[in-house]
Amino acid sequence: MAQSVFSLNSPTSGQVWLYSLLGGLYTVGVGYLISKMGPVGGVMALIAPIALLTVVMVFKEPKFGLFLYLQLSFLIGWSRFINVSIPIGLLIDGVLALTLLSLFINGQRMDWHRLRSPTFALISIWFTYTLIESLNPEAPYRPAWFFHVRPFSMHWFMAGLAVLVLPITIRDIKILVYSWLGWSFLAAFWGFKQQYLGLEPAEQNWLSQGNNALTHVLFGQLRSFSFYSDAAQFGGEMAGATLVAVIYSFEEKKLIPKLICLALALTYFWGYAVSGTRSALFVMLAGFPFYLLLKRDFPKLIIGATLAVPLVLLLLYTSVGSSNYQVQRMRSALTPMNDPSFILRLQNQEKLKRYLAEYPFGAGIGTSTDMGARFSPWHWAAQTPPDSWYVELWIETGRVGLTIYLMMVVGLVLIGVYQVWQLKDPWLVKVMYAFLAEFVGIAVMGYSNPVMGQFPTDTMIFMTTILFTTCYRWDTPASESSPNPDSTLYSNPTPDTYETV
Repeated sequence: MAQSVFSLNSPTSGQVWLYSLLGGLYTVGVGYLISKMGPVGGVMALIAPIALLTVVMVFKEPKFGLFLYLQLSFLIGWSRFINVSIPIGLLIDGVLALTLLSLFINGQRMDWHRLRSPTFALISIWFTYTLIESLNPEAPYRPAWFFHVRPFSMHWFMAGLAVLVLPITIRDIKILVYSWLGWSFLAAFWGFKQQYLGLEPAEQNWLSQGNNALTHVLFGQLRSFSFYSDAAQFGGEMAGATLVAVIYSFEEKKLIPKLICLALALTYFWGYAVSGTRSALFVMLAGFPFYLLLKRDFPKLIIGATLAVPLVLLLLYTSVGSSNYQVQRMRSALTPMNDPSFILRLQNQEKLKRYLAEYPFGAGIGTSTDMGARFSPWHWAAQTPPDSWYVELWIETGRVGLTIYLMMVVGLVLIGVYQVWQLKDPWLVKVMYAFLAEFVGIAVMGYSNPVMGQFPTDTMIFMTTILFTTCYRWDTPASESSPNPDSTLYSNPTPDTYETV
């Protein structure tokens, strides 16, 4: 007689008993947490199994951890809608740490030889310098080092290591691009909602905290910030997404995809406009000419300059469109010496120059901006707003640290230019042109805003810099390339081109 599936000796029955036992224990645990901690305990009970499943999936496939890090970087801005205080920044640290541990657990599948690349050497030198900065004797409160070293170098080192050694595929690159443009599209529409329909109560509450209202409501006009940390971050991301969409439209051969890219570019551009972030304009003003130089298409460069110069002159020497707030903000970006806030920045930099003359290694990481105000508000480094990513680095790591950082940035750009110029695959050329041009544009914007150290811009930088400096990994001769990258993903791959998971 066949054994019944309900027999106590069958494997299915054993699984049922196991799941019943686990379910019972979980129910008892939930009841205990709610009785002791109330609603917070209920939230913890809901999060616990999700967290456990996430840990298991990251350990099973480290690539999952890398893409979870990417998505969380965009989700972090939504935390202002949650009443429960959740340290999402530390959660992202945990995801990266688990991903790094998973790389070693799955070490046999990883391509460790890629760590010998010049890209990783540059990032490692900068990371090592920031580690040494933890011993800076000038730092008034050394534990603050941990909070700022994460966006300075730690996340770059960890994410860069993962992107290097993981067997990334063309499909993974497409996921990254679509995630970036998809989140940016959603962010643009949320910015439009803020601008034209009004703010949510949680957003209004955020504005009332600190100096947020002073910096985000100018002359009665809201600077939209969408679900990013502030309007500057939103504007920088929108300008970067605009640049990428424009480059895609230039590189597309088919009419329908070209029109879709142009529509996206217009959406992102207006998202940039409603942010009122003047410095974000330079993401496009620097990135697009750099893209044309990458293409070595000098006729188009001349055409582009011919079209751009009249627009710039129109903004500089006329009052056309001044009644529109967004147009006027763009105009003021081109005349900084007429802007009191820019003049104040220059005065602050002169004051910092006198202080920092005696500190070649800076005042210590974590002494300026928000961490300085939190842990050492009495210190001179915390009392002068840097208003710039590079000034922030200058304050905290000194002229030595700033020099190393700038050399790393220039080195990454030069490596990227060399590698992109060697590519044969048309689709890969398009993507890497966009990544490299956007990085240059964001680096230029860094002079006026600290966007290079904020989510999600820093996450995209940490990942795309590795991609465009090691883009040879996915290249195929143009004659072997297909218009659809997915169709070539697994066709006759070689060790140095397409890699399967």
